[in-house]
Amino acid sequence: MNVSEFDLRLDGCRTLHVYDTAPEAADALTIFWQHGTPNLGAPPRPLVAASERLGVRWVSYDRPGYGGSTPVPGRDVASAAFYVSAVADALGIGRFAVVGHSGGGSHALACGASPSGRVLGVVAVAALAPYDAAGLDWFAGMADGGAASLRAAARGRAAKERHEAEAGFDPEMFTPADHAALAAEWSWFDEVVDPAVAQGPGGLIDDDLAYVAPWGFDPSAITVPVLLLHGDQDRIVPAAHARWLARRCPTATARLSPDDGHISVLRSAAPALEWLHSLAGAAS
Repeated sequence: MNVSEFDLRLDGCRTLHVYDTAPEAADALTIFWQHGTPNLGAPPRPLVAASERLGVRWVSYDRPGYGGSTPVPGRDVASAAFYVSAVADALGIGRFAVVGHSGGGSHALACGASPSGRVLGVVAVAALAPYDAAGLDWFAGMADGGAASLRAAARGRAAKERHEAEAGFDPEMFTPADHAALAAEWSWFDEVVDPAVAQGPGGLIDDDLAYVAPWGFDPSAITVPVLLLHGDQDRIVPAAHARWLARRCPTATARLSPDDGHISVLRSAAPALEWLHSLAGAAS
């Protein structure tokens, strides 16, 4: 997969670092990738084989505060719809689909809630539900390390910054299936996680603050088709979040994998690309 990169200027002063695989076919399905926390925004290389077979064009960007994108303290989850539209405008892209993983899944849902009419469908993999989700015990089932990180964010920026300065990595966040995936094709995460925090945890902090603040949209407002993929064994974002989103979003279908965790569930993403491709075909 050949990826070109460029910096898009926003409002004359901010920069958004963009990635584009730009295939030769003019009618290729464009999928915007929404990356997790903390990642860079490079398109997901493990999905290349399925992408090339379907003729998918991946477009993505580093969220503000990561990589080459200017930090925007106080950004909310809904801001993803603005950034995607700005990139699509710059590249002359009309309609597109959106795929996101983990926190990126929540940002993908934000794109689906946009009233622009440009989004064909959304695949949200291991996505968080809103922090104020009625009837959901938001932290129940989270590994201690992840829960502590988000609880710190809920106490505000200063508490979150202290937590990031002191906390260590919690390997118990990942299941044996996750570790197996990370040792195989999804070792790709090594290429996008370490560089995402190489210059500090600013992007991660802004992400986590956004997850525990008002998102700026309601999942019930989404009218485009949504596919929720989630592992029942997920210790980072418990599967109860997917069940809540499926109840709240009238266009959503949930596919829960009983033996998968937060990373291994990504092995179900390739068939989801075919689902998006069929939506695009029906819309053309």
